[in-house]
Amino acid sequence: MPALRNNVELTQVIEWESGQSRRVEDFLATEEPLEIRIGKSPLTVTMRTPGHDRELAAGFLWTEGLVEAREQILALHQNETEIGAKSNVVEVELDEGSFEPRDMQRNFFAASSCGICGKASIEAIRNRGLRAPNRDFKIDPGMLCEFPGRLREGQEAFGRTGGLHAAALFNAAGELLVVREDIGRHNAVDKVAGWALLSGSLPLSEHVLMVSGRGGFEIAQKALAAGVPVVASVSAPSSLAVKLARELNLTLIGFLRGHRFVVYAGHERCIPAAVRV
Repeated sequence: MPALRNNVELTQVIEWESGQSRRVEDFLATEEPLEIRIGKSPLTVTMRTPGHDRELAAGFLWTEGLVEAREQILALHQNETEIGAKSNVVEVELDEGSFEPRDMQRNFFAASSCGICGKASIEAIRNRGLRAPNRDFKIDPGMLCEFPGRLREGQEAFGRTGGLHAAALFNAAGELLVVREDIGRHNAVDKVAGWALLSGSLPLSEHVLMVSGRGGFEIAQKALAAGVPVVASVSAPSSLAVKLARELNLTLIGFLRGHRFVVYAGHERCIPAAVRV
């Protein structure tokens, strides 16, 4: 199975259609483990799609509350393998004293379907002291409806494989700033958060985060950690995501497709006063 890119692989499959079968080539989304280390000490392993691994590591540290400032991250190291590919280990060098030994005992393990596995409880995340995002931010509802199509246009690997999630960041003018893909939706969000952290753009208080798939709790909490006031998804949010969004006044939008969407929390940022009920 030769690798075409680090996030796409080619394989042989049997396709059946209307009683006929044939052997064809197909693209697969790459899934490999990434170990994030603090120095030489393992912190977490996440199943991810290779690419933007440093952003993923930085975003993970930020959205999980393990760093509080860009300056705490002194360096992000990722060696190359013997064949010239990036390794599956990112070593993070932190400012002395910014990371307590007890944090290493949190035993994170994030699978591609779950961004909060390994926590003692969901309450531990909710009680991290996340604050309500920018209350004054507004976004035009018609502009929101353009975002899914533009997100889809930016999903290069998804176009080949059909097997990757994506997260995209838009500003108040509707400008697409960044798109990141990954087999795990929470990883895609961490890559966006890491991009913002490393570029000095946090907090994202004047932005909309658009995600493929559903808007789960881990997406909402990572968006809040990055200061995002509006999160939109093409599918449904979870009950806990809605509860968290309502508690912290995060605008949470689901089923954003065509010219329709559903607002589950924080409607004042996107619904004109004249049509509120």
